[in-house]
Amino acid sequence: MPVVKLTLEYDGTRYVGWQVQPNGPSIQAEVERALATLHKAPRRVTAAGRTDAGVHALGQVASFAEPAPLPLAAYVQGMNGLLPDDIAVRAASVEPDGFDARRSARGKRYRYRILNVPTRAPLERHRAWQVFRPLDVAALRAAAAPLVGRHDFAAFQAADCESAHAVREVRRLEVERAGPEIAIVIEATAFVKHMVRNIAGTLVEVGLGRRDAGSIPALLAGRDRTRAGRTAPPQGLVLEEVFYGDGAANGPALDPPAR
Repeated sequence: MPVVKLTLEYDGTRYVGWQVQPNGPSIQAEVERALATLHKAPRRVTAAGRTDAGVHALGQVASFAEPAPLPLAAYVQGMNGLLPDDIAVRAASVEPDGFDARRSARGKRYRYRILNVPTRAPLERHRAWQVFRPLDVAALRAAAAPLVGRHDFAAFQAADCESAHAVREVRRLEVERAGPEIAIVIEATAFVKHMVRNIAGTLVEVGLGRRDAGSIPALLAGRDRTRAGRTAPPQGLVLEEVFYGDGAANGPALDPPAR
């Protein structure tokens, strides 16, 4: 059966996260509501990753099996006419039988944004973690380097994570700076729950001088979440891209991107 693949962008500020939950609005519920209107019947979608409350996405991927796919424009322009302003379909394609947004993924890239400013920046309050003391970017980079590679990331795993183990392969971890903005860019084959936010919280402690950059290898080896840093707040996190097939990122839209 053909599978429809949707690439989504959203501002997660007012949502309880991707997954449908009884305690508030979710991204999944809004996407499925729009699809039900288009198809005049319920549709259930699978996402590449279940982003948490307040987390954003630039390249989230969702998929669903569809025996009679609509024209691609219906999934881009049509859905964008039905979705709320803080969610948009950026691209749509029809994939072969067996494609699954989550199981077919070969990796993801996240960006965690930190605004290193002396006072509050109200326009950025939903888009970045605002840290008011100066951060040592060189120390952040030194602390990030040992995290690249295949490791057991139990020290950075949420206590309620349901994964069978915490062994993951980080392909890329870079600390970028542009003016007051610092971005932690991390790409991995997969992630355990809160892994990026826990890494970000720990690296910020290094940048503030509260933790030595050289302590990261021992922290990894100890596998003790209580010895790592705080979980960074959700608003700084963006799911940028999901990788499929040969590792290439999500391809260009078959219909023009819609915002």
